[in-house]
Amino acid sequence: MNIRDLRYLVAVAKYKHFGRAAKASHVSQPALSMQLKKLEDTLGVTVFERTNKNVMITAIGEQLVTKAQQVLQAADEMLLLAKTFQDPEAGEIRLGAFPTLAPYLLPKVMPKIIKVFPKLKLLLLEEKTDVLIEKLKQGDIDAAFLAMPLPIDDDALQCTVLFEEPFYIAMPKAHRLAKLKKVTKKDIKDEKLLLLDEGHCLRKQALDVCELTGAFEQQDFRATSLETLREMVAANVGMTLVPELAVPKRDSRITYLPFCNHYYSRSIALVWRKTSVRGGLLQKLVKKVF
Repeated sequence: MNIRDLRYLVAVAKYKHFGRAAKASHVSQPALSMQLKKLEDTLGVTVFERTNKNVMITAIGEQLVTKAQQVLQAADEMLLLAKTFQDPEAGEIRLGAFPTLAPYLLPKVMPKIIKVFPKLKLLLLEEKTDVLIEKLKQGDIDAAFLAMPLPIDDDALQCTVLFEEPFYIAMPKAHRLAKLKKVTKKDIKDEKLLLLDEGHCLRKQALDVCELTGAFEQQDFRATSLETLREMVAANVGMTLVPELAVPKRDSRITYLPFCNHYYSRSIALVWRKTSVRGGLLQKLVKKVF
């Protein structure tokens, strides 16, 4: 049993297909299949049920894959620890952010990070919150910009709040509220808001605002992106909630109004594993960039 075999094991579990797993592992399918058969013989158990059409993981196989992932994560962290010791502010760092934050925050902070840490190589990933948390736990990324509170309570994660981001109400220029400078919860009571589809953290945040203000979700439409919501507002379909970073300096089609005293907002945090060898660097990043 070696690290290479464990990587093959995890790849097949991920793709549920020997051919795709072999391609992702940059090895021939016969070689991958042979190594996994040897691994099963060594362990004395069947990890994969093979058919002509698909691959299924056995019950013991699920447990072994989880252990293999832990071993691979530890091995990767050993290599990273050695590189980090040589130069803590160099090397590769993998950062994630969710879709209603990434396009608006990353262009602002990446130049600052590059300036402060010129030897760092930044790899960026945009995914929904639940995917980013899973990738954090699996060691696929080093840290992620996420909205608090997290959807899960996990003591293994370190969360440092960076800033509060107020929400704005976006409405067509012709809307009856568009002439106001700010809105109160009374202004939008009983109003219907266009929201994102399930899985977006902004949807949960918007529903919380609806509950606090007495507004409602417009049930006949759900968008897959914030930009789609913006286009629907511009088309006079309705209003929506927009985080401050996504509010443009100028928009001839849409009026963006803040709430009085910025009462409704979301907390943006940088989240990483407490055991990460990049923890010290990430703490420096928070201190020097935000």
